[in-house]
Amino acid sequence: MYITPELNERLVRTGPGTPMGEVFRRYWLPACLTEEIAEPDSAPIRVRMLGEDLVAFRDSSGEVGLVAAYCAHRLAPLFYGRNEECGIRCVYHGWKFDTQGNCVDMPSEPPYSKFRLRVSIKAYPTMEAGGVIWTYMGPSREMPAPPDYEWLRVAPTHVGVSKTGEHCNFLQAIEGGIDTAHISFAHNNDLSNTRALSRMDTHPQLEVDDQPWGFTYAGIRNVADDLQYVRVYQFIMPNQQMRPTILDGAAGAAGKLNKCPTINGHLWVPIDDENVHVFNWKYSYTDEVGFTKEEFDRGEHAAGRGPQDYIPGTYWLKSNKSNDYRIDRQVQRTKTYTGIAGVNTQDFALQSALGGGYIVDRSKEALGSTDRAIQAARRLLLEAAEDVEAGRPIRGTDPDAYRHIRAGEALIPRGVPWRDATKAIVQAIW
Repeated sequence: MYITPELNERLVRTGPGTPMGEVFRRYWLPACLTEEIAEPDSAPIRVRMLGEDLVAFRDSSGEVGLVAAYCAHRLAPLFYGRNEECGIRCVYHGWKFDTQGNCVDMPSEPPYSKFRLRVSIKAYPTMEAGGVIWTYMGPSREMPAPPDYEWLRVAPTHVGVSKTGEHCNFLQAIEGGIDTAHISFAHNNDLSNTRALSRMDTHPQLEVDDQPWGFTYAGIRNVADDLQYVRVYQFIMPNQQMRPTILDGAAGAAGKLNKCPTINGHLWVPIDDENVHVFNWKYSYTDEVGFTKEEFDRGEHAAGRGPQDYIPGTYWLKSNKSNDYRIDRQVQRTKTYTGIAGVNTQDFALQSALGGGYIVDRSKEALGSTDRAIQAARRLLLEAAEDVEAGRPIRGTDPDAYRHIRAGEALIPRGVPWRDATKAIVQAIW
């Protein structure tokens, strides 16, 4: 599919009223992490998503509100508000709003006034699952059932989630995430290891199957005369990838499955057209293997996004465009392909500079055979925009479509169809 400048604009803009903005508003999306508003009556936080400024807070009863960022009176910022007695109170004139956006107190008006009954602010419905506060920002009559991915159903001891801000348009972040070929290069963190499975075949065969939830895609690498390494991913509309943990070492026996029974993934949520929040999750799909918060954080640090890697008090990385992601040219010459520490950081360095800006002009690209998943994502997003405009149902909003899926990988004999060989390992069991 050739992306014209006009189609590119249609794909990347997510503000209110834009085609892609209306697509995203038909799905439940992560708004923030539970840890950001963990306690009742804790400090409210700023939330910006899809170009809208909002405030999230947890009221005295534990209910979460996601409301417009500014008071209905004089548009004072509710971020500075008092979160108290089941509502957020503007500190300018004392007007108070509940989690539904209703004005429940207006002390600057006479006691007999009923003016407050006619005043409200925008509020979006929320739900909590998997350490995430989710919201739906679209028409209430089209609100789908809450999300029900396998990673939201496992025990708290078997799931971890983090959030990272990235300075680029959401689509180039998604496209970086679903590009399986780049792991052979950008994520080569040991130049001396020529037997790593992802580097034994640097031009994987890509196959994509459209699905009711989005698409399944496989990267197939020939790693021995009689053996293939297959990684099976899921892309769930409009912005989530599920991927297996990478097998380590050289090719072994056929049929070997992932020795670390965990699945990883990302949800990319546009902040605005030039910034995106990436919600990173990991879960274990066996009763026997869980992990602590400390173990999860160690893994996140290895990726470059552990707690110590953030600018204090934020979810933005210390390694960023302003310091060239701390590239070390000596390390690049002798140890790693990029000279940048952390898989996550390597991705951000490249994604945030594609074409020289935060929004890449896709009409200038030259895509190849390993870009089929990227092409599929663009096609389905554009299809969803057309469906929204025509009033048709869109892919991936019904949990029945995706609750049974996961990612997986295996070493299989050449000639064995990968769909048959991996069918059992990409079925959710929780």
